[in-house]
Formats: sequence, C-alpha cells, structure tokens
Amino acid sequence: MALSRVCWARAALWGSAVPPGLYVVRRLQFVRSGLTWGAPRSSKLHLSPKADVKSLISYVVTKTKVINGKYHRFLGRHFPRFYVLYTIFMKGLQMLWADAKKARRIKTNMWKHNIKFHQLPYREMEHLRQFRRDVTKCLFLGILSIPPFANYLVFLLMYLFPRQLLIQHFWTPKQQIDFLDIYHALRKQSHPAILCCLEKVVPLISDAGLQWHMTELCTKMQRGIHPAVHDILALRECFSNHPLGMDQLRALQMKALSRAMLLTPYLPSVLLRHRLKTHTTVIHQLDKALAKLGVGQLTAQEVKSACYLRGLNSTHIAEERCRTWLGEWLQISCSLKETELSLLLHNVVLLSINYVGSRR
Repeated sequence: MALSRVCWARAALWGSAVPPGLYVVRRLQFVRSGLTWGAPRSSKLHLSPKADVKSLISYVVTKTKVINGKYHRFLGRHFPRFYVLYTIFMKGLQMLWADAKKARRIKTNMWKHNIKFHQLPYREMEHLRQFRRDVTKCLFLGILSIPPFANYLVFLLMYLFPRQLLIQHFWTPKQQIDFLDIYHALRKQSHPAILCCLEKVVPLISDAGLQWHMTELCTKMQRGIHPAVHDILALRECFSNHPLGMDQLRALQMKALSRAMLLTPYLPSVLLRHRLKTHTTVIHQLDKALAKLGVGQLTAQEVKSACYLRGLNSTHIAEERCRTWLGEWLQISCSLKETELSLLLHNVVLLSINYVGSRR
C-alpha cells in the first residue's frame, strides 16, 4: 500500500495518472535513453562561423551599395558637372584595373608556355602594347605625386591638361574625338618635311628605274592622288639600304618620322633610331598577327584603332573605308622583310596623306 501511494504521488507530479508498473517501465526507458544517447539537444539552431562571416559580408555589401547609390543621386542632383567627371574617373579606374588583370594573365600564360610577344594572337599583342603605353603615362603621374602634398597639384593638372596627362579611359566621349583630331593634326605637320626628304634623296638613288618611280610617287603625293599598293612596293629596294634604310636615316628625317608616329622627337639621334626601329617592328609583328586573324574578324572600334595607330585619322571615316585602307596596309606590310621596315615607317605618310576622308 505504501509503495502504491508513492507511485500515485509521483504520477500526479508528472501530470498524469499512470499505473506503477507502466511508470517503472517508462523510467527505465528514460534512463536507458539517457545512458545511450546523452542529454537532449537544444532546439536552437546555431550557424557555423563561416556562415556568420558570409552573412556579415553580405550585409555590409548591401548597405554599401545603398549608401553608394544615395551618394551618386546626391552628386547628380546638386553637382551635375562634378558628377560627370566623377563617373568617368571611376569607370576609368575600373577599366584600367581590368586591363591590368588581363595583361597579367597574358604575361603569366607567356611565362608558363614560353611564348614570345610576336607569337601571341593579335588581340593579346595589341592589348599588351597599349597597356604598356598607358602604364608609362600613369607612372609619370605617380612620380609627380611623390613629393608631400603634390597629389593635390596633380589632380589640378589632370583637370587642366587631360589630353597630356590622362589615358583614353579617363576621357569623355567628346574629348576622345577632339583629342584624336589634335594628335592627328600634330602628325600632319610632319608630312611635308617627310615628303621633302624623299624628294631630296632622289639624286642619291643609283638605279634609274627606282629614281623614276620615286619621282612619280612624290608627284602623286603633291597632286593629292592616293598611291596604289604596287607604286609603294616598287620602291622597297630604296628603303632596305642607302639612302633610305633604317640605319641611313638622317636626324631631321628621324625627328619628322617620330612626330608622324606620335613619338617624342626631343631625343638624341641614337635613341630616336632605336625607338623608331622598336615601334616599327612591333607594328610589323601586329600586322602579321592581324593578317592571320583577318580584318573581317575585327569590330568597328578595333578597325578604327588599328587604322589610327598606322597613321590614318579614322575618327571621321566610315568603317568600310577603314577596312579597305587597313587591307591595303596589310598587303604592303606582309610583303616586307625586316630589312625593309623603313618603307613601313614611311608608309604611315605615303598611304594615309591623300586617302579619302583623312584630310581634315
């Protein structure tokens, strides 16, 4: 009776009236389960530390985007002119960073597979060539920013002289057209001097037939006639050795040709010759890679950029005319040997000076 009373009292405490035998069985099952599987787990769900970090980063990124959007709207509403410059500057930084990553990827691939520059596909060669020029310009700004507080002066100079100090990524669309026109006008100033040098060397050519071809070509240039490809290739022998070979060019000729290639002419003759050789060799390598790819595979912007690099002001010429001109250039370039690259250098003037639409 005493045991029965104790069992009923415990059952009342558990909230249900159960028989003593059933209680003992349940008690034993509970003890066994506790011994076997341990204490009951908490019902709360805990995230792993990695998940917590990811959620925190996602939250910070979302908030940053919201704040950045409000900041852009504030600038666009209260400072519209500054907002345009700010947007161009930020997009320019993004494009420059993307160019740097692509250049690094190309260089890494070259190192891994032991590939030389001239063995690269056309687009990769052109990207490295342009990126090197852009980095050179950026390094100049970096050097100017080294003295204390000079960075404020550099920002002012970039605003006042964007053509001289900034690369094309940081130009507005209107500035890109205007600045390319200015650069081409500087190139055109050297054309008369180059043609004059060609006329002066006619008596120095030993072969009478080549003398006649050179005189005929100079006459066509002066009359505004665009020369045919065979007219230029007929003179390739004159540009392989004396008097128009790369190693026989005079200082005045090299300075005029440097201006035509948008290179600085204010260097000693030895450096001018080296730079002209290097620049012309790179263009010749690009031409071979482009011939393998095919002009038809290029986009409109790539065609115009390729023509401008080779002396044609393509900003105001239709795309089809640019493709035709580029095809003529490749026909000449791919026919030349390395000893005849002086003709390719002069071709910047010969093939572009009287082309339809380029005389602006």
